[in-house]
Formats: sequence, C-alpha cells, structure tokens
Amino acid sequence: MVARLLPDGRRLHLQDGPIDLVIGADGAQEAVAAAYRAAAGRFAGLLDELCAELALLRAPAVPDRPPAGIVARRMWAAALPHAARAFITPMAAVAGAVAEELLAAMTAAAPLDRAYVNNGGDIALHLAPGASLAAGLVDRPDRPSLVGSATIRAADPVRGIATSGWRGRSFSLGIADAVTVLARTAAEADAAATVVANAVDLPGHGAIARRRARDLQPDSDLGDRLVTVAVGHLDAAEIERALVAGLQAADRLIANGLIAGAALQLAGRVRVAGEFGGLPDRDAGHAPVTAIPGIDKMLSGHAVWTGRCPSGQ
Repeated sequence: MVARLLPDGRRLHLQDGPIDLVIGADGAQEAVAAAYRAAAGRFAGLLDELCAELALLRAPAVPDRPPAGIVARRMWAAALPHAARAFITPMAAVAGAVAEELLAAMTAAAPLDRAYVNNGGDIALHLAPGASLAAGLVDRPDRPSLVGSATIRAADPVRGIATSGWRGRSFSLGIADAVTVLARTAAEADAAATVVANAVDLPGHGAIARRRARDLQPDSDLGDRLVTVAVGHLDAAEIERALVAGLQAADRLIANGLIAGAALQLAGRVRVAGEFGGLPDRDAGHAPVTAIPGIDKMLSGHAVWTGRCPSGQ
C-alpha cells in the first residue's frame, strides 16, 4: 500500500493494487491531517475486504443476496435499482463505493470545509454549508481535455460524480465516448453512469467493433457479453440516434429520482439531461474549455480493477 502527499503538499495519494485514489480536503491544518490519517487507516485492507466477496459482487444484483461488507453492500444497493431493466452487477459501483467509504472515514475523523475522494474519475464529495466545488468535464477519458464544468454547491442534492464510456478504463456495452452523471452518492452515480453509457448505442451497426468481455479479460463480470472495442465513422443522424437512446435512459433515471443530471458525449457532441451546472448541449466544432483553475483532471475515466481483484463494468 502507498500513502503519500503529492508534490503540491496538499493532496493525498493512496494506492493498493488496482485502487488508485487522489484525495483533497480543505479546513484547519490539524483537521486535514486527521482526515488524511483516517483515510489511510480505512484504506488499509479495504481491497482484501472486497476480494473476499468477489464471487457475489461479480454476479447480477438481486434483492435477496446482499453482501456482508459495508462497501460491498453499498455497491449492491447502488446497482439494485437498475437490475430489473438491465444486466448489472455490484461491480458497476465499485469505484464510487470505495470513494464514499474513504470520504466517510475522513468526515468522521475531523470537521472539514470541503473534501473529495477521486477514484479514477468517480468522485465522492463533502461540502460544508456555503462551500462549492467545480468539477471538470472531459470529452474522452483516453485523451482528456476539459470541455466544460459543473459547479456543485452545498445546497445541491449531489455528492457523487461518475464517468463511464467505452473509451475509459472499464468495459462498456455502448458507444458513448463519455457519460458523466451527478447523483446523491458516488456509488449511485457510478452505477447510473454505467447504465446510461450502455444505452448510448447503435445495435448491429457495421462500424462498431465488439468482442466478448471474457476474451479481453477472462474473469470479467460481463462474461460473454459483447463490449465495444472500436467505433468507426458515424453520420450525424446516427450519432444523434445513439445519444437520444442514452438521453431516454438518463431521463428515466432522473424521473425515478436516481440521478440529478447527466452529460452524454459522442463524436464531439454533448447532450445534457437534467441539472448539470448549466452546461449546454454542444455540437462538434465548438471550442472546448482547456483549463479550469483548481481542477486536476477530476473526471479522467473509470478505475482499473485488474490483478488481485478483477474489473467490473
């Protein structure tokens, strides 16, 4: 396990096997130090806790089979609302659930003005009254450049941000370059981002290459399901059709109270559902935002789960 301050002297880096976290906190110096100690203490052994229930976490989420661990149960609870309509396992929420657990340890240890735990782009937030945080939005996790931002305030019902898509570091059934979701918690955002990204799709299209998840990663929770590995040329109407399919999924989640908003990106086009910090729909050709002060590529893709504990959706 690695636990160290980054060169800026302000952010904490925690890494154990495939889990790689960047943590930031604002508050009194002694409070921040206590919060970082608590995060490092809770992080120790967390990966082993998850791996102990891996078989259950890689199986489809069902109501009558809850896992035992705190983080595992949070993953299961986040995936369960989507299980009736689509294949989903608790692993779809693993990065967000881990981020939540570390943030909970920090805020229990010390009073903080603001804090975040960034698990490969899936982010848990703490905002004291009056605080806010601007999160950068990337168009492609494989070559991130900022195209906008969402400002989250303490009064907003959002404490989780997550991004999914076929260009990220996890498998996707859809063709979205990136789908970023705002939700009550990071685990809920993580699961929902997976669902919406899977819905951005053109089934059977000849320009889309897919392979069995098992062929790419033998122990993937997606098994024989076909995941996207390449997307060729799509015309404007096809891009819009795929985005509309994703928007319908996002709108359903908003109507059911599962997310606050989503930004869907494909081939340079952005479509927005719900509340997303005023971010407008955007088509290719509009100049991206290239820098947002204080944001450190916070939305950089999904966490990697390989090696000791295999990856999820």
